[in-house]
Amino acid sequence: MPGTSGNGAVTRSTLRQQIADALRDEVLSGRLQPGQAFTVKEIAEQYGVSATPVREALVDLSAQGLLEADQHRGFRVREYSVRDFRGLVEARSLVINGMFHALDEGRKEFRDLTDPRTAAAFAGVRRRGEEAQRAANAGDLTVLIGYDLRYWRELSSLFGNPYLVDFLHRLRVQSWVCTVQHLRRVTDLRGHLWADHTELVDALVRRDTVAARSIIAAHNAHSLALVESLTAG
Repeated sequence: MPGTSGNGAVTRSTLRQQIADALRDEVLSGRLQPGQAFTVKEIAEQYGVSATPVREALVDLSAQGLLEADQHRGFRVREYSVRDFRGLVEARSLVINGMFHALDEGRKEFRDLTDPRTAAAFAGVRRRGEEAQRAANAGDLTVLIGYDLRYWRELSSLFGNPYLVDFLHRLRVQSWVCTVQHLRRVTDLRGHLWADHTELVDALVRRDTVAARSIIAAHNAHSLALVESLTAG
């Protein structure tokens, strides 16, 4: 029956996404180490599911740059170099700068930032930023990553381009995968992590894109210096 077939497809798609999300969390938490290899069978047994959704999830994560396919041997967690990280920072900067142009150009969705819906949306992003800042100041990397990714996804969604939202999210995830490979070696991260999320939102609400760009430039410089110092050490 059509209904039965459709439900099966939805179930498999949902399982595929759940497995992909779980494995992404494993990589971001550092439980799956850079270069660590595994097979579809091993992951299927770990989660108690069939091989098909696992294979699909692993292919998805490979397309997102988190894993690398090892022909005939399975998959491995991608190892990012400092050069890779510089490229990621440059790419995400270009995307974010494009977002700020929406304010500079006075697009209709940003002509009145006091509009209740727009104001509420920015307030929601700011709350996410407050949580990210608290986690950063406490040195809680796991909590910070979750709130930081949500913060950037919600912030970028305000600019009305779903392709931009997805691309920036992918870049942010890859950036975190790269930095986590080094940050997990630091025993106390308090004072080491960027925590200007609310300052950025406030600048955008004021339409002060000069200040917003300055905040992003400082964020990029901070991130690069941190990764480079950890790599050198």
